[in-house]
Amino acid sequence: MKIAFVVNDLHTEEAGYTTTHLAMEAANRGHEVWYINVADFSACADDVVRARAYPVPRRHFRRDHSLLQALRTEVRPQRLEVDELDVLILRNDPSVDAVRRPWARLAGINFGRLAMRNGVITLNDPNSLAQAVNKLYTLLFPEEVRPRTLITRDRQEILEFLEAQGGTMVIKPLTGSGGRNVFLVRPEDAPNLNQMIDAVSYEGFVIAQEYLPAVQEGDTRLFMLNGRVLEHQGHYAAVHRVRPGDDIRSNMTAGGKARRARVTKRMLELAEIVRPRLVQDGMFLVGLDIVGDKLVEINVFSPGGLNSAQRLEGVNFCRLVIQSLERKVEFARHHHRHFDNVEIAVY
Repeated sequence: MKIAFVVNDLHTEEAGYTTTHLAMEAANRGHEVWYINVADFSACADDVVRARAYPVPRRHFRRDHSLLQALRTEVRPQRLEVDELDVLILRNDPSVDAVRRPWARLAGINFGRLAMRNGVITLNDPNSLAQAVNKLYTLLFPEEVRPRTLITRDRQEILEFLEAQGGTMVIKPLTGSGGRNVFLVRPEDAPNLNQMIDAVSYEGFVIAQEYLPAVQEGDTRLFMLNGRVLEHQGHYAAVHRVRPGDDIRSNMTAGGKARRARVTKRMLELAEIVRPRLVQDGMFLVGLDIVGDKLVEINVFSPGGLNSAQRLEGVNFCRLVIQSLERKVEFARHHHRHFDNVEIAVY
């Protein structure tokens, strides 16, 4: 299998990232693995998609940091014909590029569409990712699974929503990740409310959301693969993320700590409720963020934390992901690369 991972920038990748562990598992299973920076694609005059790409050395890696070190010190970028890949995995996060490199924000999706046109299995499905490029995507799922939510830039509407919520709510940017500019607004925060709104609205639309008291206990990221909860012999690919101190954010990038998750019946119910839409949209690998009995976010762009789930559960979930890709590639070859990308994404 010839597989490439699209990232924002190879030099900002870290050993603990899920992408690193997926690449390492693929390499250790003998596959040809490449990294592509999202800025390094080209649609050439001969109608071929090419990229300046970094080949992962063909050897067995025991540690995650050794793979990144090899990429940064042992190899030089090469010209890769993207159309010759079996699989293109879009692991770049558009929100990272939204401010400083807005031109790069949709590059992975758009070049992924071109690769898909020529029979490359492109995951998650780029046409559906275009609909999910911000948190509005969550509103496409049933109201019963999510907290009460307002999305607006109107300050008065935000104030009225706050009053309706009894003086407590959460505000955050519509486009963003990693817990950046997420604020808990309480009655005593009234003097600073305008500053909070200004900080969030600077990036665009504001999400005002019902405050869930269960957030005090952190949140749970639950992974889904091919439209099903990812599990092996009763071990779920899930991580309970504990918030640091009084911070309401449980994101690892905001200092959250990973603990073993207790996957409840309600969490599995939430996954089942959103499953049909994820299948319809060709979402191969997804991370559900759950607080209490509500689904607060659906992560379809580079969901992280799978390596933490592996460590806590003692199960190589990345192997299950790569094995699923191997089956897709075999299917595509049997059908001479004529397939529907959405269907094969969750095959």
